[in-house]
Amino acid sequence: MSTSNSLLQEQQIISDQEILIAFNDASKKEKAFTWLLHRDQKKIYWFIRRMVIDHDDANDLVQEVFIKVWKSLAGFRGESKITTWLYRIASNLTITFLEQKKKKFSHIELSEGDDLKEKLYSGTYCDGNKIQMKLQEAILTLPNTQRLIFQLRYYDELKYEEISEITGTTVGGLKANYHIAAKKVEAFIKETD
Repeated sequence: MSTSNSLLQEQQIISDQEILIAFNDASKKEKAFTWLLHRDQKKIYWFIRRMVIDHDDANDLVQEVFIKVWKSLAGFRGESKITTWLYRIASNLTITFLEQKKKKFSHIELSEGDDLKEKLYSGTYCDGNKIQMKLQEAILTLPNTQRLIFQLRYYDELKYEEISEITGTTVGGLKANYHIAAKKVEAFIKETD
């Protein structure tokens, strides 16, 4: 009976409060972290995957995110939602990863955008839907920060206030960045049709 209740509770959405209380109890720490993984890992994976395109890179970054979370969750102050905090960690790690990759490509003619575009078309990222592929290609032309903001708003459907907490940017600045990014995406699609 207790096993089925435990499974049922894991399948339900666990609140931040429940996770934090359990995490701070040494006997429930691993269970709380498992709840967090079940609840948030998939959305963090897809956020990162849309930024880096490559599955293996995304998996590595997701691991880094949750290692940081494991080490820091006990000190989480609760000033934001855990999910917002996860996105902030994922954003920082992903932008750092992309910037390091850009430096790596600065010595050769192939740019980071070309590398990501090549991975987009050679991998199993999309199901081959021509419109979806064109949209992804357009998004790859955006600077990393605009791409990050576009992804959080368009795909993850976060409110500007949440994105502001994640990025440390003002809501007005985010709206402007998103608007510029959307116009660039639209222009790219029109130009390449």
